[in-house]
Amino acid sequence: MATVAPVPQGTRITICEVGPRDGFQSEKTFIPTQKKIEIANALFAAGLRHMQITSFVSPRAVPQLADAEEVLAGIDRPEGAWVTALVPNLRGAERAAGAGVDAVHTVLSASETHNLKNLNRPVDQSLAELDAVFDVLSGAGIVVEGGIATAFGCPFEGIVPPEQLARIARRYQDLGATSVSLGDTTGMATPLTVQAAIRAIRDAAPGLEIHLHFHNTRGVGLACVMTGLAEGVTHYDAAVGGLGGCPFAAGATGNICTEDLAYLLQESGYETGVDLDHLIDAAALAQDVIGRALPGQLLKAGPRLKRHDPELTLTAEG
Repeated sequence: MATVAPVPQGTRITICEVGPRDGFQSEKTFIPTQKKIEIANALFAAGLRHMQITSFVSPRAVPQLADAEEVLAGIDRPEGAWVTALVPNLRGAERAAGAGVDAVHTVLSASETHNLKNLNRPVDQSLAELDAVFDVLSGAGIVVEGGIATAFGCPFEGIVPPEQLARIARRYQDLGATSVSLGDTTGMATPLTVQAAIRAIRDAAPGLEIHLHFHNTRGVGLACVMTGLAEGVTHYDAAVGGLGGCPFAAGATGNICTEDLAYLLQESGYETGVDLDHLIDAAALAQDVIGRALPGQLLKAGPRLKRHDPELTLTAEG
């Protein structure tokens, strides 16, 4: 069974911000395009350099992301930025090819039922249709990052066998994907299922880089990150403020929170390139735009060594 050494302290860990796509897609009230651009730019200003900005999905299915081209055209890309978008099908790939993204994140589900709900087709049909998607994107010089939803469990079917993940990952590798991202669509991942999935994929597709995308539905998202680090994975998705949730999966809640993840990594001795104070400011901006309290913890408490004025704090009586 394929295993690698844990990621050593001091290593630069890639945080891919997915809030502008995965975070916004479930919001029922349309977020003005300029506000989406403002939040993305604030996240770039905090030091994030990998960002999934939007999705080229049908506006009828996800009206919130109908302005994909406008958002991509409006952001201020800093030097070294790696801007991606999700595409669910060939039509999405054709739109992305002319939109100026650096990479495209394809997606299909490991479970049959969720793939039918999310993409309206069986898994094997989605796999067969990848040829045309890759042809369009490679012809446009766009890197393809393969994605697998419900990688650690399906809300309709339960357990997803690691062998199914390995089969899909091998298909991605054969097509020329640079990486495969394992999506924890409804927060069913546990440290043991994460370990099993990583090792199965490394056995089946040893040249494929693994990315991890956790939700915090059951409160163990960051514990799963620690498992990923122990398995040598250096790329993690997260959403500002803990936004997110799949509209096509029962019980889905937010992604692991970007600022909480950055805090964990930095306090564990890893490099992120992120300024936590500026990242908290970006989360506060997102919270103001969304109009409700977001679940991120660092936004509420601040960093561990944040100091408070004792004169402004209540003193016990008696």
